[in-house]
Amino acid sequence: MAAGKRWTREELLVAMNVYRKLPFGQFDQRNPVVKDVARMLERTPSSLAMKLSNLASLDPAHRARSIKGLKKTSSLDKEIWAEFDENQEQLAAISEELFRQLFAAKDSDDVELIKGVGVKLERKRYPAPPIGPTEKSTSVLVRRGQQFFRQMILNAFDGRCCVTGIGIRDLLIASHIKPWGRFPESRLDVQNGLCLSRLHDAAFDRGLISFDDDCRLMLSRKLKKHLPQAAIEQNFVAYEGVRIQVPEDALGPNMEFLSFHREVVFRG
Repeated sequence: MAAGKRWTREELLVAMNVYRKLPFGQFDQRNPVVKDVARMLERTPSSLAMKLSNLASLDPAHRARSIKGLKKTSSLDKEIWAEFDENQEQLAAISEELFRQLFAAKDSDDVELIKGVGVKLERKRYPAPPIGPTEKSTSVLVRRGQQFFRQMILNAFDGRCCVTGIGIRDLLIASHIKPWGRFPESRLDVQNGLCLSRLHDAAFDRGLISFDDDCRLMLSRKLKKHLPQAAIEQNFVAYEGVRIQVPEDALGPNMEFLSFHREVVFRG
């Protein structure tokens, strides 16, 4: 690992990928994620940790919270940051592809950057069937963006459903508050996401549940029509009026987005 080695564009895109998926307080050379990625980049953990802190100094969300990163940013740092701002969906997908290539992941593999754990590669036994080249190109772009969003949201909520606290990643969904299809400008906005169990994601997506201005769970009349049912009482009624769980280092959901969901999607 050569000291003082200049960062390439591809390496910086990987660093941006990591930056968007980890809270500010996680930019530490002892963090398992930082160690895993640095090893694959053939850099020291301290080099990657410093680069993540450099990027933090360019982040307006952190400046608004009086959080400062390291200020020795390069012109390439600023260039990559500006590109992400201007075309987040495409750059996120490209960075996700580079991240996956770094860990030699096949197209069917799952590669997850898990806060406090490291980078986990899971080989799939049953790959998806092949599709045409045009469909494949479009599909991969969308899938990489969704993979990026999933990891960003799950890490923002400490890998737990914000309603129930379930912490089994296979049972969790990165739910969009404003729908993916209708609002492309918000697709990869961390404040447009909630970490929900598969059951609560389905209910949220269909407007059976929502959240008030204090982020407390609301149940629709349509859902309550199915009472009394033990499953409804255990999974929904038990949490009615309970505020969602948002870690202290997370930005939390955009309240205007939640208002949109209540007014447009929720079947109150």
